[in-house]
Amino acid sequence: MPTDLILVRHGETDANLERRFQGQVDRPLNATGHAQALRLAQRLAGSPPDLLWSSDLARARETAMPVAAQTGLVLATDAGLREQNFGVVDGMRVDDIQRDFPEAWQRWTQFRADCALPGGESTRDFHARVIGALRRVAAAHAGRSVLVVTHGGVLDMVYRTARALSLDGPRTAPIPNAGINRVRVAGEALQILAWADTAHLAGLPPQPVYDQARLARAAPVREPAARGLG
Repeated sequence: MPTDLILVRHGETDANLERRFQGQVDRPLNATGHAQALRLAQRLAGSPPDLLWSSDLARARETAMPVAAQTGLVLATDAGLREQNFGVVDGMRVDDIQRDFPEAWQRWTQFRADCALPGGESTRDFHARVIGALRRVAAAHAGRSVLVVTHGGVLDMVYRTARALSLDGPRTAPIPNAGINRVRVAGEALQILAWADTAHLAGLPPQPVYDQARLARAAPVREPAARGLG
């Protein structure tokens, strides 16, 4: 039987605003992120999931907790749902990476699947980890609906897999904080039912844009949530 996954990127953190490679650094939500998490819980109140999973990092768990409080579901965590490990640059601002690791930065911005920042995961290894984790969750809960709170990079891997896109190249999918993405898993197949739904976030501050194709820009900008990346 197919499993319906409700995939959600964590709410906003200060690192999102500062153009930091958040990676596996354990940062909490900021005030906007907590507001987004509450809106998510309110949106799902009419049709709650059967089960609740998240990455074990704080920003994902904090996004999931209002849903857990509302539904009484026990939150299960899996380290396999973490963001990509960026090694020595985890937690660093883009400008500082460009200054301190210029050669590694140049290689990384070619967006090759087998390239990794020093001490980090390649995109190919990251893809294998997160798709494996999501398939395990889906197989364990066949025929159920499962809310999974995770990270932007994880959702990029899901989008590429469902759309049969290459792991090479910059991110193209919109992945807003606390947006709702519905994916059906049936055997090996991943089918996108809905993507980047942010109707529940109306009226909250616009989201910071993370555009991998233009990371050399000197400062972050804010755009409407429907256009936010990363």
